[in-house]
Amino acid sequence: MTILNIPIHGAIDLASLGALVHRVDPGVVPFHKSSEWTIHVSGGEFNVAANLANCFRLNTAIVTAMVDYPIGELIAERVRAMGVRPVYKHFAHNGVNGPNMATVYSDRGYGIRPPVVFYNRSNEAAALLKPGDFDWQAIFSDGVRWLHSGGIFAALSETTGEVIIEAMQAARAAGAITSFDLNYRAKLWNIWGGETRAQSIIRRIVENVDVLVGNEEDLQLGLGIPGPNVTAKSKLDPAVFIGMIDNVLEKYPKIKVVATTLREVHSTNRHSWAAVAWMNGQIHLSPTAELDVYDRVGGGDGFAAGLFYGLLTGEEPQQAVNLGWAHGALLTTFPGDTTMATLEQVRAFVKGGSARIQR
Repeated sequence: MTILNIPIHGAIDLASLGALVHRVDPGVVPFHKSSEWTIHVSGGEFNVAANLANCFRLNTAIVTAMVDYPIGELIAERVRAMGVRPVYKHFAHNGVNGPNMATVYSDRGYGIRPPVVFYNRSNEAAALLKPGDFDWQAIFSDGVRWLHSGGIFAALSETTGEVIIEAMQAARAAGAITSFDLNYRAKLWNIWGGETRAQSIIRRIVENVDVLVGNEEDLQLGLGIPGPNVTAKSKLDPAVFIGMIDNVLEKYPKIKVVATTLREVHSTNRHSWAAVAWMNGQIHLSPTAELDVYDRVGGGDGFAAGLFYGLLTGEEPQQAVNLGWAHGALLTTFPGDTTMATLEQVRAFVKGGSARIQR
């Protein structure tokens, strides 16, 4: 079934536009009692490109800001290690206060104690990006099949949303598919305009989007789509999400795929996990898995990567959803925000693989 008119050939299968960050992680110890941190390189948009390159063996790129100082070098090394091609606008650090590569602080929580996330995005280089900073014609000249961005990058400043719009218009002109993960983060938007400002920008972005990722809360807060007169029986019930699709399509008729994960959190380390997508008038629901969660951060990006992989490689819609669901599930079993799974593990889980030892 042809849902998206994806270019067959291109030097880059997917390019992501977004911010690179480093997440510091004290594990299960709260920050105010911590003495050691692990560093994970991350970014909602980068995670998708990294997952597609490292697990799914596609050619991907990240278009972003890079600061020429040791933290930037640490991050750039990880980008290379994940197999992602960098397209950087470079910034010099003044040795005192930036510009900086942002820091995300996230402890894992445990059991009844939830994870905690907060930021230091002061004078962030990615927030300084503006239209005209990248030569999109040159980026697309070798062929880019798919362009991805997200709401976290859009929320960073008054110019980053405009960069996304510029990039998506160039992508559409070049024949590439465009996707956007709403990823509504109230903390980020509240700094400079809140929900009203967010919707005014995100609506303009989504006018250029083929594939939209976001749950019912993202749709309501990020796009201002009213919720339906349906009460969900549980977080795993897709009824509310499905009930909002008509409202999304009425406002944005160019959208061809809308997808989200479904997660019931029983405790920090025990989740029920599923996914659902609307494609070409059909609803596709994944199986439900009971997850023992090691690190929940990045699971949604893991789903998006698997879904996009399925669509890029011509899988049937149900299989594409299941690949995203399986990869997102596996990603929660690893430390960090990006994948450590193999494509073979993902396909085995889709088929109903177990946790029996592999000899």
